Amino acid sequence: MHRLNVALEHVDSAVGLVYPEALLSSRSACADCRVSALCLPTGLSRQGNDRFNELISQRLRVHKGGGLFQANDPLEFLYAVRFGSFKTCFANIEGQGLVTHFWMPGDIMGCDAISTNRHVCCAFALEDSEVCLIPYKRLEALAREFPFLQQSLNRLLSSEIVRDHKRLLMMCNFTAEERLATFVLGLSKRYATRGFSAHGFVLRMSRDDIASYLGLRLETICRSIAHLRQLEIVAFSGRRVEILNMPALQALEHGYGHCCVASE
Repeated sequence: MHRLNVALEHVDSAVGLVYPEALLSSRSACADCRVSALCLPTGLSRQGNDRFNELISQRLRVHKGGGLFQANDPLEFLYAVRFGSFKTCFANIEGQGLVTHFWMPGDIMGCDAISTNRHVCCAFALEDSEVCLIPYKRLEALAREFPFLQQSLNRLLSSEIVRDHKRLLMMCNFTAEERLATFVLGLSKRYATRGFSAHGFVLRMSRDDIASYLGLRLETICRSIAHLRQLEIVAFSGRRVEILNMPALQALEHGYGHCCVASE
């Protein structure tokens, strides 16, 4: 892997965004990527896999706080997170606004633009990160040749719809502590899927971002964190999270937290 001659790093003082620092040439196969099983389409023939790998010829690195795409940008690529993490939000140019999702290695970003050919939200790096660029027009053409690839795209879009429905249910029906429990358990499952501990991990997002994502005020999040710490269900040390009592946290997610604590 080597750097191309064109460096993309610059700061737009008018909008305060740090753009992707460098365009990299991707020579290593997807098979060498530790999260390829999460983002590669399943069921493709060897020829189909080879053709798909040919699509991913470039990677992009983004500094912490840098913007990957902005609302109203035209759809050019889908973005597979190789390492690092991102947040997407309906936001102003400083990144403040309603957080819609947090993205981890193996996730595919950019599907918000498929219906209108323009992005409806912004994406910002929560840490120094890298994405693989998947040209969408070429992906569409390849999907017409390989039905399994089209099925994988359909599953990807369906999973985003299901995720949004679950979040809507949470926002409408869950208490603050139930929302926080759901959020922590969701991260736990996602880390475990990627081969990390389900019981201890680092939050890459700020508490302001968590409050925005859960539809709560920052003070409410802080009180809920303090209560979970007091109950010895979850320990929070800065951004370090340790789940001390997984059954109690799962019970809290489903509205049975008080009963669980009382029974102990």
